Amino acid sequence: MASPYPDGDREKVASKLPSALQQALKVRAAELSLDIQDAVEAAINDWRHGTSGGAEVDTAGARSFSTWLPPGLYEQFKETCTDRGVSYTQGLAQSIRGWLDANPSPQHGVRGTDPERKIVGNQKGGVGKTAISAGIGEAYAEAGKRVLIVDFDPQGHLSEQLGVPQIEPDHDSLVSHMCGDGSGDLRDLVVEIKDPRFEKRLHVLPACFDGFLLDAKIAVVAMQKRGFQKEAALELALRPLEADYDVIIVDCPPSLGIAMDAALYYGRRRRGEAAGGSGVVIPVLAEDSSATAYGMLAQQIEDLCEDLSLDIDYLGLVVNLYDSRRGYVATSSLDNWKSLGDPKV
Repeated sequence: MASPYPDGDREKVASKLPSALQQALKVRAAELSLDIQDAVEAAINDWRHGTSGGAEVDTAGARSFSTWLPPGLYEQFKETCTDRGVSYTQGLAQSIRGWLDANPSPQHGVRGTDPERKIVGNQKGGVGKTAISAGIGEAYAEAGKRVLIVDFDPQGHLSEQLGVPQIEPDHDSLVSHMCGDGSGDLRDLVVEIKDPRFEKRLHVLPACFDGFLLDAKIAVVAMQKRGFQKEAALELALRPLEADYDVIIVDCPPSLGIAMDAALYYGRRRRGEAAGGSGVVIPVLAEDSSATAYGMLAQQIEDLCEDLSLDIDYLGLVVNLYDSRRGYVATSSLDNWKSLGDPKV
């Protein structure tokens, strides 16, 4: 079934597709930085012209699936299904299976230019994310690494701490590049931290005021641009900068929204990348109140890994503001964090 899309360049198509193929399509499209609708369009065209597909696919338990295709393509697809004597569900399954086979997962992470990506996050505020992000970045820069710290928190505490002004509203920014509206080169927004200890190796991508609206902006783009992979938005924006750095550190906002999903996706272990190089660093406090926030973030990471078939490494917990003079409350909390084992303190 097809229904017109308001601007006329696409029509919504409703069909069925096995769950495993839906999941594989979503993951592969994200890996290749493609909209799902474009992947499905290519799959159907290849199948219709005999360049992929053909083998029967098990469609038992197929679930509802919808996407947006150019006007008329779905009617042509149905005609091809009729000519080949297969159901529309079987034809779509063969199309997607053929496209997946013809477009293997990219060997991203074996280029030798991928930086290590450290995602510093916790949805609880006041746990020291900014101080830890800055400290990690400065330590790497002093050790000779080329470092970019991304102030991904619209409150801009990291930018302020390092003496870098925030980017004004309606100016080109990381947010505009994530939403596909960037008007220039993202490198032009990067600021060098002038300190002889770092020898021009420490750079900052400042926070932007419109970052407060990032989740809403990405949600709107996802609605307007069908198949837009919101989890890959940060990676797509930062990818042009990666060859310039050995380490990229992302100081995350205290939230569990789309922005955090995008940061976690960026910190995943890429194909061919050794474990423990990239991943998430979680600051917590030496008190029980941090346990709930940690549990929520851990659940978000688990859900994202399951949904997109990712591996996200825990690089460790940093127990902040520990003072043994506070007595049992502090020492027992530290012991509890250590008892987790993984992630390590």
